[in-house]
Amino acid sequence: MSQNNLSDELLRAEGLLVQGEAELALDLLARLAEDAEEYVDRNCPTTDELQWFSFPTIFERLAYRRVEQDPRELRDVGEPLDRLYADLALAQVHCGDYDSAAASLRQAVRWNPMGCEHRLNLADLCRVAGDMREHLALSFSVFERASEAAHIVRAYLNFADYFRAAENPRAAAACLHVAQRIDPDDPSLAASLEHAAGTDAEPANVTDEEATQILAAEGLPDGANAEIAVCLLMCAADAAAMGERNVATNLTVRARDLVGEQAAMALLQLIRSSDEEADDAE
Repeated sequence: MSQNNLSDELLRAEGLLVQGEAELALDLLARLAEDAEEYVDRNCPTTDELQWFSFPTIFERLAYRRVEQDPRELRDVGEPLDRLYADLALAQVHCGDYDSAAASLRQAVRWNPMGCEHRLNLADLCRVAGDMREHLALSFSVFERASEAAHIVRAYLNFADYFRAAENPRAAAACLHVAQRIDPDDPSLAASLEHAAGTDAEPANVTDEEATQILAAEGLPDGANAEIAVCLLMCAADAAAMGERNVATNLTVRARDLVGEQAAMALLQLIRSSDEEADDAE
């Protein structure tokens, strides 16, 4: 179960999936998952040791690393296991076993609680199974965790579909309006815009201010990308102070991708100014 060996096996399984050998890939991945669970049970026997993976926000994960020894070995296990269970879910979907795929994606979320791709894919499976409550809960959780604009857009599209089905075209239009404002070139947005064209759910039917009001009334955030960029930059500053330069760089790049270079610089300057004001007050 070393990281290198597991990565090699995952590459082999992914190659089988590409070749259309879903059943062979499923057999290999299922055996890897069984070995992984045995490894975790043997080497990570307590809940406390696994807590680092289950913190819901990156703030809590960074805070944990401040006050506790960084469980580096466990983290190295967690990253390939995240990929293992995501691959296993894909193979199970190819073989038509959606219930098992949902269970595998739950494990992927467990090992990578910040992995919004897993949450969104699990939300899709919940919708297929008719579990709209969990579909919407998973979609909403993306707003608190996403570090990519594409994930936020996809969450808004999920809610737009829900509101359209619930015969609430104004709320659907507001979701599409905000998604379009975040990233008008997102490829997943095109189909939703085409579907809404000429209907009351068309995003042009609401203004920025109306969209904000409608989403607030429905309990959904607006402008989540800017809020998340601020969170990422604050975490980047914490990571840099802790000597984690690679982590700080990655977080800064994600913030820039969300809001653009100039906006990220402006937000970073605002954060620094706020910190300086707080220091002066002390």
